[in-house]
Amino acid sequence: MPPCTPPRVLDRERTPRRYIGFLKSASVCVLIAGLLSPFSPAVAAGGRTAAASADLCGGQCSDILPPGENGNATLAQILLNQAFGTQPGHAEDQLGPYAGLAKGYPALTDAKINDFFNDASFGVPSGQAASTERPAGRSDVTIVRDRKAGVPHITGTTRYGTEFGAGYAAAEDRLWLMDVFRHVGRGQLTSFAGGATANQGLEQQFYRSAPYTEADLQAQIDNAVAKNGARGRQSLDDANAYLAGVNAYIDASDAGRYFPGEYVLTGHKNAITNAGTIDHFKITDLVALASVIGSLFGSGGGGEVDNALSLLAAQSKYGVAEGTKVWESFRERNDPEAVLTVHDGRSFPYATRPDDPQGEALPDPGSVVQEPLVYDRSGTGAGAAATRVSSGAARATLGSARRGMSNALVVGGRSTASGHPVAVFGPQTGYFAPQLLMLQEIQGPGISARGASFAGLSMYVELGRGQDYAWSATTSGQDIIDSYAVELCQDDHHYLYHGTCTAMDEVEQRNSWSPTVADGTAAGAYTMRVWRTKYGPVQYRATVGGKKVAYTTLRSSYLHEVDSIVGFQMLNDPDYVKGPQDFQSAAQHINFTFNWLYADSRHTAYYNSGDNPVRASGVDADLPVWARPAYEWRGWDPATNTAEYTPPAQHPNSVDQDYYVSWNNKQAADYASAPWGEGSVHRGDLLEDRVKRLVAAGGVTRASLTAAMADAALADLRAEDVLPKLLKVVTSSPVSDPTAAAAVDKLQAWVAAGARRTETSAGSHAYADADAIRILDAWWPLLVKAEFEPGLGSDLYTAITNNLPVDEAPSAGHGPTGSHAGSSFQYGWWSYVDKDIRSVLGETVRGPLAQKYCGGGSLTSCRDLLISTLKDAAGRTAAQVYPGDDQCAAGDQWCADSIVQRPLGGIKHGRISWQNRPTYQQVVEFTSHR
Repeated sequence: MPPCTPPRVLDRERTPRRYIGFLKSASVCVLIAGLLSPFSPAVAAGGRTAAASADLCGGQCSDILPPGENGNATLAQILLNQAFGTQPGHAEDQLGPYAGLAKGYPALTDAKINDFFNDASFGVPSGQAASTERPAGRSDVTIVRDRKAGVPHITGTTRYGTEFGAGYAAAEDRLWLMDVFRHVGRGQLTSFAGGATANQGLEQQFYRSAPYTEADLQAQIDNAVAKNGARGRQSLDDANAYLAGVNAYIDASDAGRYFPGEYVLTGHKNAITNAGTIDHFKITDLVALASVIGSLFGSGGGGEVDNALSLLAAQSKYGVAEGTKVWESFRERNDPEAVLTVHDGRSFPYATRPDDPQGEALPDPGSVVQEPLVYDRSGTGAGAAATRVSSGAARATLGSARRGMSNALVVGGRSTASGHPVAVFGPQTGYFAPQLLMLQEIQGPGISARGASFAGLSMYVELGRGQDYAWSATTSGQDIIDSYAVELCQDDHHYLYHGTCTAMDEVEQRNSWSPTVADGTAAGAYTMRVWRTKYGPVQYRATVGGKKVAYTTLRSSYLHEVDSIVGFQMLNDPDYVKGPQDFQSAAQHINFTFNWLYADSRHTAYYNSGDNPVRASGVDADLPVWARPAYEWRGWDPATNTAEYTPPAQHPNSVDQDYYVSWNNKQAADYASAPWGEGSVHRGDLLEDRVKRLVAAGGVTRASLTAAMADAALADLRAEDVLPKLLKVVTSSPVSDPTAAAAVDKLQAWVAAGARRTETSAGSHAYADADAIRILDAWWPLLVKAEFEPGLGSDLYTAITNNLPVDEAPSAGHGPTGSHAGSSFQYGWWSYVDKDIRSVLGETVRGPLAQKYCGGGSLTSCRDLLISTLKDAAGRTAAQVYPGDDQCAAGDQWCADSIVQRPLGGIKHGRISWQNRPTYQQVVEFTSHR
């Protein structure tokens, strides 16, 4: 331990009040020295390394997961971090290499890849083991941690011991985080961690979507085991062994007093007496964790009520026929110019618009009210939660928050230098401290894999590599959610089910909290209440043709988040996955909506997973329908929420396509998935353009494909793919206004330089082309509003912006973590602007908007509009464009875009420069196959 020094910076807003007095005095040394004595369990340095199973990657597998593997910290380490900025070992050591790629990729070679990634080979090289332990003294499992990143390499001689070790290692690295999210999944976070506003928001977000009882959680386990035979029983055995390992660590860390310090800061443990308990984990905790992950990352669709409101706004302005045509043109549910992952010419029709829609239940204008979730002590619905919504403002809690920048670049061996496929891919799960994912290697009977898993669900590697293959996923978002209008009867809490007046099921979660050291919030309590029907939880209330209805949300993965466990078990089994068809078969057992990508030494493959319900004939998946037998999913059983699902062959899939790109873009032709904005300009184009160039040139390497990803990660999509067309209009005649002319020069120079948002030099915290970036950031929302609102009218313009936000620049607040989340350019009006401007220019547009909007379709008027808004934007100061927040001062452009690792515990990490890139990422090229 370094000698104690006075704290350089004391963050009073983030340092627990109880300890500020200690930190201001010399006694901090005494306090910390005392708390450090039981710092960690006794482990032997060195020792034997993890046994390397058949590893056919030839040293050419790499991965990265910022900020670091170690997500647990004792109270002493938390205090040191908050007082002096010191970091626990392996808590932040992957953040620097991850950030460094942004400036290092232009000179990247295969030999330098591991300057920015970890070596993801199996096992630990001789002399590189930092520690070796046999958890709980077991003889059938060993955990070896490597020196570079502290990754646990778990090797078991029995299946039980292997899974026990996986659970023990998970608790070593993420116990507090696992505890937080098992409470989030039950809607109990505030009772556990305090009543801070962020805690309330997090538990409310998920409880509305998955309001499960303990019986519901247990039923998921029972059902998943029952329907999957031997593999289902094995998954239950694995889960129980995993839980035994987690609980063994809880007991050991409690006895040794090296448990996470957050338990002290939230009042669960006493730092002096060690009084208090850390509750053991149980099987239903895993279901609660899975429900959070599934709801956030793997449940596409929804938003039908929101869609209905914008459609009604369009029909109100233009009439039913023309309004529907206008709305469909903005919906772009099957745009012919959209970038596709499966681009071999095959079609996969799903959720397409029916010629004669049946059963639509569109609300009466002005009647939609969001269902209250939060109730006060008197049982009265909170007023803010029951506000009337209109003009497309009824946004589903999760639907509006889903964001992702998971991406994948996979090139077949015909186009690579070695003749073997190359893949650069990974999921985006946000930036947190600690990270939601954790790294591990698991080797044991029937399991051989290394990669990332969600903390608390890491009995298997969920994204990673096997002995001679690797796989990854991106969020796909296809529509597995539908909204039903249930007719009310008797009162507001009874509805008609198949003609019978039926009581809704009331589910409540009462939370109360006392002031805690961690957040200092006053004592409080509230109740969350959800009304459930056979068609899912109630989300809104309205009238349809004067009849009172409740709009419910039903998703195919509702009550089935655990079903996917067997698919992950298969992906980890070297005896199951021996080629691309086996990989696709395993992915077919995953009911979450993901795009799965695969590579081995000979083949590449793709499969889109999810339980896609077969809808009744004539039902439009984009709009709410009546809750009547004629419009239900085919074969739907409300008792189990099971239905008939589209067969695997009807899911977008492919083997050995020349290349694959996926960045949450459209999967295949006629696959009308849920997200808005899958049109002519999508951030998937950033990958498509770069990979196509590489494939055309041939000789693709790991380094060149990684550099293509990194280059796309720094590109401003608007500047690369839309700005040149805007400037073409502006410069169609000489620009006489000096302010506008100067702005044009800067923007043109930026486009010529590559249209990237990157630092002048590593660590400069200043952008090259800073003025051009500021101008476009200010100009985009101004030009979109001026271009479209006059033609659409304020009501319809507002309605569509509630379906699809105008912009998602790096500095925008978006996603479940707000601003500084990294992900950018997934949702925005770039396709609308692109199509409209090309139409005004007289260029060919496939799938054009129903009308021309910029300047009423006149090139001269459009030019005048763009120049006027450009002048306005050029005059905006940096402080106006980047107003500042809790992280950054007003006007700090680099900081406004920067990525923040949002604390989920007591440890904080530094900001890094923006990169639009997956959180966990692999670079793989296998040299041989079994």
